[in-house]
Amino acid sequence: MNTDTKPTIVVADGYTLNPSDLDWAPLEALGTLTVYDRTPSGKVVERCKDAQLILTNKVVLDTIILEQLPQLKYIGVLATGYNVIDTAAAKALGITVCNVPGYGTASVAQHTIALLLELTNAVGKHHASVQAGKWQTSADWCYTQQPIMELAGKTMGIVGMGSIGKQVAQIAAALGMQVIYYNPSEKKNAAGTQTSLAELFRHSDVVSLHCPLTPSNTGFVNKVLLQQMKPTAFLLNTARGQLINEADLAAALKAGVLAGAALDVLSAEPPRDGNPLLDAPNCIITPHNAWVSREARSRVMEITTANVQAFLEGKPQNRVA
Repeated sequence: MNTDTKPTIVVADGYTLNPSDLDWAPLEALGTLTVYDRTPSGKVVERCKDAQLILTNKVVLDTIILEQLPQLKYIGVLATGYNVIDTAAAKALGITVCNVPGYGTASVAQHTIALLLELTNAVGKHHASVQAGKWQTSADWCYTQQPIMELAGKTMGIVGMGSIGKQVAQIAAALGMQVIYYNPSEKKNAAGTQTSLAELFRHSDVVSLHCPLTPSNTGFVNKVLLQQMKPTAFLLNTARGQLINEADLAAALKAGVLAGAALDVLSAEPPRDGNPLLDAPNCIITPHNAWVSREARSRVMEITTANVQAFLEGKPQNRVA
């Protein structure tokens, strides 16, 4: 695009990326920048109508909105997943879409293992019991609030062996776990043994989801698949909430079909009242914050700036549409 004049850049929802501990200056150097902490759906067109470049994390840019933004030439997704963008519509309208791959691999893998260890060791629950005075009044020098599981020798099943899945596999192996995985692409990976989805759910002591959300896998973790799991097994999800049929998972947890679940994502975020997982037994939920380490967010900012610079130079990188 013509770079003789500075382009207009709008960040539709910048607060989660930069709650004030990072610097927008590198992006400001590339154009006339306006940053909104949050943008409700009804104000997207009003705020972005003059934008040539829009940066968004979770603000949806669908066909109806894109058709009302005639100046728009570029969408930068402030994340790896880009399901909030109608990429087919963007392509038809000549809008380039770029994402930020790989920024959160270490942080999300770390959070995944933190969720698993909370399920197996219940550190938070035991700390709370000590604070409540239970240790002081215990008849014995130690006690447990629930059975403790040793992970060595157990099987970790990973759905989606991308960069995060590989990192989780490496940590699981370091803990002494056997790793099996399912990859829709069927591309073999040295990080573990490839198997079918049904076999993975049947044999794993821990199932961890690390696949992107697509129309074909929405709600694929359903009653049929959950019933394949061991009653002692755990389910982890740090990918996308819509991968799981939440009503089926809640029912499975209540029936003891599996031992527990730990989730960083839900189908609607923030969750709506009535989400069946909010009060499901043995279900740990964190507020989609596996990615929010300062280190990971700094990488998002750096890659986003580089993406914009590359686009303005006519050499778009990390392009998804």
